[in-house]
Amino acid sequence: MALIVVGGHSRSVGKTSVVAGIIAALPEMHWTAAKITQYGHGICSANGEACDCATVDHSWAITEERDRSGDSDSSRFLVSGAVRSLWVRTRQGRLAEAMPRLRKQLANAQNVILESNSVMRFLRPDLYITVLDAANPDFKASAKEYLDCADAVVLHDHTGQAAWTNISLKPIQGKPVFRITPPPYVTADLIELVRQTLNSKQENELPQKH
Repeated sequence: MALIVVGGHSRSVGKTSVVAGIIAALPEMHWTAAKITQYGHGICSANGEACDCATVDHSWAITEERDRSGDSDSSRFLVSGAVRSLWVRTRQGRLAEAMPRLRKQLANAQNVILESNSVMRFLRPDLYITVLDAANPDFKASAKEYLDCADAVVLHDHTGQAAWTNISLKPIQGKPVFRITPPPYVTADLIELVRQTLNSKQENELPQKH
């Protein structure tokens, strides 16, 4: 099983669109996809607005998406071609409590793609992609924390000065950068990188001949 993680420095930078684009471009990889949403005080980390993400009696919940209308992010993953899609909801700072169940849910998957920054604290993906948009001034602490872990960058093409402040991009110097002007949110070169990563993972998992 190969694991791809897609994160980003803020909401509304296209993380879900990048995940959906990768799934649609490589349907033969039989993806299991998951979106991780953290909430607190009735506010959703996905869009910063009042939400119904909170669970009634637990600090976390994992729901399997069945709807193929495309109205939700997890539904968009199914529409794009994922064989399975999960929505992981946790209170802020409580993702650790959901990880044992999430690992179990993913155990039999052929290939996994997760939308999250914070999951990097618990998993070591085969490829971590971060999405950056210099026109968006918000920069999440989780994105900054794991910026040096990024294997590749999806960068919105922006000619002006970066809107964020006190953020150093030195951790991603020398990393592959894929510039986008949405739509689309993925490039042929990015898809090829993902394909090579998955193929390499599969080759390494083949039984060795003696």
